[in-house]
Order: sequence, then C-alpha cells, then structure tokens
Amino acid sequence: MKPVCLFFHAHRPFRLRHYRFFDIGNDHYYYDDYFNETAMRRMAEKSYLPVNELLLKLAKKLKGKFKVSFSITGLALEQFELYSPEVIESFKKLAKTGCVEFLSEPYSHALSSLKNPDIFEKQVKQHEERILGLFGQRPRILRNTEMIYFDNIGALAAEMGYKGMLAEGAEHVLGWESPNFVYANAINPEMKILMINSKLSDDISSRFSDKNRSEFPLTAEKFTNRLEKTEKREDVVNIFLNYESFGEHQSKESGIFDFLEKFVELVVKNPTLKFSTPSEIIEELKPVSVIKVPNPVSWAGEECGITALLGNDIQKEAYEKLYSLSERMEKCSNHELHKDWDYLQASDHFYYMSTKNYSHDSNRNLLNPFNTPYEAFINYMNILSDFKTRLNSFVPENEIENKIVYLQKLIDENEKKIKKLETELKRLQS
Repeated sequence: MKPVCLFFHAHRPFRLRHYRFFDIGNDHYYYDDYFNETAMRRMAEKSYLPVNELLLKLAKKLKGKFKVSFSITGLALEQFELYSPEVIESFKKLAKTGCVEFLSEPYSHALSSLKNPDIFEKQVKQHEERILGLFGQRPRILRNTEMIYFDNIGALAAEMGYKGMLAEGAEHVLGWESPNFVYANAINPEMKILMINSKLSDDISSRFSDKNRSEFPLTAEKFTNRLEKTEKREDVVNIFLNYESFGEHQSKESGIFDFLEKFVELVVKNPTLKFSTPSEIIEELKPVSVIKVPNPVSWAGEECGITALLGNDIQKEAYEKLYSLSERMEKCSNHELHKDWDYLQASDHFYYMSTKNYSHDSNRNLLNPFNTPYEAFINYMNILSDFKTRLNSFVPENEIENKIVYLQKLIDENEKKIKKLETELKRLQS
C-alpha cells in the first residue's frame, strides 16, 4: 500500500501597526492588537475549530487508519493562547488520539537558516520545547520556514537529532525524478528528505474553488483516483496544505469540508493507499538516492527560490539590519526585547516588501496592511530604529553609547532621590 502523508501548516504573524517616524523613541509598542485578535477569532471560528472537530471525528471513526501531521509556528501558538485558547484544547484532543504527529520548525517563522545557524538552532529548540510542553510530543521531523531547504541546513538538522526534513519538490532540483520518493541529504545521508508534491497540494490549497481549471469541481473521488494512478514504482505522496485553506481561503460553501471528509474516507477504504505519519515514512522507506540542493529552495513563488522573500534591495537591507543586532541580543536579558526580537523575525514582514508577483501564497496578501512594498519597508525600518534604541539602553553598541547609558542611569537615580527627598520634605512640613 502506498503511504499518503497529509500535512497541515498553521501560521499567524503578529501584524505590525502603522508606525510613524515620530513614534521612534516615544512609543515602543509595535502591534495591531485589534486586527490580530479579530483575525484570530474569525479564523478560529471559520477554520481551526471546525476542521479540528472534523479531524477528531475522523480519527475516532477510523480507529487508527487516519493519520495527519501538523506544522504550527510558535507565533500561531501564542496567538491561540492569547485570543482563542479553545483552539489549543482542540489540538490537545487530537494529540490524544495517537493519530497526530507534530513537526518542529523555527519558532518565529524566521529566515534565520539563511543567515545564522546558531539562531536557527535555538529557534528550532525553542519551538520543540513548546510542542513538547503543549502536546507531549518531541518532534522528530523538521520543516523550515517557507519550506526552505538546502544541503547544509539538512546536515545541521541531522546534527540536531532530527531524522527527517521536508522540502519543496522543485522541478529544477528533481529534474526528471518525482517528488514521490524518499531522498537522502547530500552531506549526511542519514538525514531523510520528504519532498512535497506541490501540484497535488496546490490543487486543494490554492485552486480548489477555481472555476477556470479543467477539473473543476475537484471531487474527493477525482483526487483519490489521481493518487491511486501515481506510478507503482513511486513510494509515497506528501500533501502539504495551508490549514486556513479550509473555511477561510476556501469557504465552507465551496464544499472544502465535505471534500476533506470524503477524501479521508476514500483513502482509508482504498486497498492500494494508506495514511502514514512522516516518522512512519522515514522508518519504513529507504531513500532512492541522494538529492543535491546546494542553493536554497522554498515553496515561495513559481521558481521555488527565495527571491520573493529576499530578492530586492529593500528586503535585503531590512534583513541585514535586523540580524546585525544578533550578537547584542545574545547579551540582552530583557524579556520584552526578546519577545519583540522573535516577532520581528517573521518572514511575512519581508514578504510584504516583495516587488515581484508572488502568486504561490496569494492568500497571504489578505493579511498585508501596506499598500506598497516601500511602505512596508519604511514602517519596518521605523520599528527597527526604535527597537535598536531600546536595545542600546541594555547593550550599548559602542563606548560612547556606553557612557550615555551610564550617565542616563545616574540621572534616573538622582531623579528618584530628588523625588524621595521632596516627598520626605512635604511630610515634614505637614
């Protein structure tokens, strides 16, 4: 029986508010709380809760024959806890069925793997501990931000103890081969690579409601038949879906919920197919060959590179300015700064600065609060300027700033003493 590996991805960045130049140094809060809460509650009602309820029903009904995997970012988990804690509870119920595997990834959906391996490793460990604490599982499979994969990061994941890693089944990487096999990392062949079948995945996530596509409407019977007809020599089919496709990007009225339920039941009944978790895949199947990926690939854009994220000068400048603060953040112990540091690393902020057509995840445009890439860049750089000023007060950049911080502390202490003496004087006078 050919395994079908079904992945769901959930991510919610903390959307930034419009932050003006005159806010720098005067207002240290960067987030649009109203939008974040409203969007999360809407998403919970329309997508997360009903889909989790459906999956729980299927898990109980099919008694171990249905299996599914989740990749949920740390920022999404934080917003669940803040605005819709019932979503966390619904995931916990799913975890208890034994039919669910949780993946690990950089906590803040950051692009750190392209810049700083140490930060990347810490963020993955941070996420791993959060998953363990919430759901009682320590992830064995890694999924990088935006499905970014290249040889070095796969080898690093192996050193970190992971057994498998997800990658986009990019045509320019696979050549004549198919994504429906298990591959091995080119540096460390012990690391197994699961390639996503992007065509099948996008047919559900992006094109389900497209009336112009030849197969509209896409029914569960048609889709299952396509899986059944994949070449017999192929080992596995990996389908990776944006969780918000169900109920948000594809409305309930489109039939997406009925499609999912029927599809799961058809696969379970099919004598040639079965559901498996990624950990089961890497234990059961051997790699057919090494896959060489010297340069980063991702699921971003038609070329499956990183140009939609870091392809223009303003994206690169913002990215370099952010990570130029890395060493000083290592020395900083302030909790609020570290929280902002996490939130500001989300890849979405750089995506909003893209000046090219980024059609792969066009639904993410709905979350973009900026009219132009340049507006997004200016807003982000204003916030980064304020963030840097705050960081300077804890970890000065140079000797001059160190003296300024020292003098400021003296002034603050003296002001406190003066206020105390004034209070004492008033008490004595009265």
